[in-house]
Amino acid sequence: MLHGKYFLCQHHKKRKNVKKRTYKMIAIAIDDEPIALEIIKSHASKVPFVTLQQTFTDAFAAISYLQQNKVDLIFLDIKMPDISGIDFLKSLSKPPMVIFTTAYTEHAVQSFELDAVDYLLKPFSLSRFLKACNKAQELFNLRIQKQETKTEYIFVKDGYEQIKVELDEILYVEASGNYTQIQLKDKLLSSRITINDLAELLPKADFIRCHRAFIVAKNKISKFDRSQIWIGEKIIPIGATYTSIKLT
Repeated sequence: MLHGKYFLCQHHKKRKNVKKRTYKMIAIAIDDEPIALEIIKSHASKVPFVTLQQTFTDAFAAISYLQQNKVDLIFLDIKMPDISGIDFLKSLSKPPMVIFTTAYTEHAVQSFELDAVDYLLKPFSLSRFLKACNKAQELFNLRIQKQETKTEYIFVKDGYEQIKVELDEILYVEASGNYTQIQLKDKLLSSRITINDLAELLPKADFIRCHRAFIVAKNKISKFDRSQIWIGEKIIPIGATYTSIKLT
């Protein structure tokens, strides 16, 4: 069984002493309470890699803004009068990263099913806000790096060893308890990498998240219907929040 961290490897020649780049994120905040927006604005002003471009008390005005402007991150309230933050996120065809901000705990599970970066309970401190932003930045950096390089394989760390995994060998990925299982053509690997982190490493042109617990390789799909995907004899469910995914 494989444990531990992982790292991304490219097919290019290794570059020595490459400095890790930090990319600045463009953000907006949506909340029907102006005071809540002021708190987010104050916290964001102290985070050097976040630029809070706009704030909105009207969610529909925010939708119009998103149609015209590139945004990397949304701070999104859940309980709003006209549309909930959950429904707002579902309405976006290509949503940016989202950090939910709310006074209620009952939507936490659903928010993570929608791949929210974090779930901030009001009132939240600057340190808790910064922790959420750091998580978003890590994901954002991975996305940028993935766009800049062609990824052909990853390495999964096992103690002091790195096990090479060719992306073309992956059939599907399944979250299982504290592990993520990577099903290859001829063997099964298990790692403590989270399925969310692994999803950020896998090229979206070749792999697709079809369920909060499953990622599949598009070119390994033998057939599918509205609720299931077949990879050989393996039947993989399509989650309720993933029914709009494009498998072809």
